[in-house]
Amino acid sequence: MRTGDVRAELWSAVIDGDEYAAVDLLHAALGKGLDEESLLLDVIAPVQHRVGSEWAADRITVAQEHAATAINERAMAALAHRRTSPGQRPPERGRLTVSCVDGEWHAFPARLLAETLRLRGWQVDFLGARTPTAHLIAHLHHTDPDAVLLSSSLPVHLPAAHTAITACQAVGVPVMAGGRAFGADGRHALALGADQWAPDARGAATALEAGLTRPTPAAIRQVTDDLPHLADQEYTLVTQSRARLVTRTLADLAERFPAVRAYDEAQRERTAEDIAHIVDFLAAALYTDDADVFTDFLVWTADVLTARKVPAPALTAGLDVIAARLPDFPRALALLEQGAAALHARHVPGPRT
Repeated sequence: MRTGDVRAELWSAVIDGDEYAAVDLLHAALGKGLDEESLLLDVIAPVQHRVGSEWAADRITVAQEHAATAINERAMAALAHRRTSPGQRPPERGRLTVSCVDGEWHAFPARLLAETLRLRGWQVDFLGARTPTAHLIAHLHHTDPDAVLLSSSLPVHLPAAHTAITACQAVGVPVMAGGRAFGADGRHALALGADQWAPDARGAATALEAGLTRPTPAAIRQVTDDLPHLADQEYTLVTQSRARLVTRTLADLAERFPAVRAYDEAQRERTAEDIAHIVDFLAAALYTDDADVFTDFLVWTADVLTARKVPAPALTAGLDVIAARLPDFPRALALLEQGAAALHARHVPGPRT
């Protein structure tokens, strides 16, 4: 049985909301010779990625996206629960903690990783989404794992990831980072001081089998030790003024564009949420000193809006208003300018013929 065929059938099951068909399909695939790791990483993971892509393209609803994700999570659990006899498990290698960083609610990739590592013979404590760093460290004191694997999908959580990495290392536990937030090449993981980065679950398992060196317990580093550009305080000032910046930007938009004044309460709330996302990703780009963090978010957002027939230039107007509120922030202004240029390059109408 080919993984491609199973992927196609699983997609049909999850998009139809048929949990039982999805689980039966995976169990049948196991019976026909596909191994569990392949089902996790070559079937379930790509189907879940397609769920996100189809939602972004406005081809499935939010409700369908949530239902499909829930079915994929239940399918993972159903596969894991087949491992009922301790004699069927590979010998234990050691103990690991897998956790999402504080604030990160995309737990699906971390759960895939945890199940893959269990298949490879590790004892895994899976802490799930949005784990506060203080609770993570308390868990490490209690369990003394061989390593912590931190997962984050959104770059806005990189400051929290940085805190978690340094805190884990301060108690002598090495950290492997993974997830889209850390960059396709892991550059943010390395910049934030992680002991290692893995691009995917198989890469993480292979790296762990090679071994990670435990750091010597030491005092927690200051953020400027890893990221000296933060000495300019732009990140701190932007994050501290976030609520005021969102409120004033919304008011400025209403002054500049009469249509905004006619928004009902729900429209105003959605617009405020969009502005808040822009400010959050701007702050993340300031923290990492990486313009791609900001421009990638803007381009993705513009694509999502365009799929929903919302004019992408509305984003550029928001950038202009935010820039007017940050006249003494040279790095932020440069990021806003680069963001506007990226939007223009991606969404500017072509010449009429």
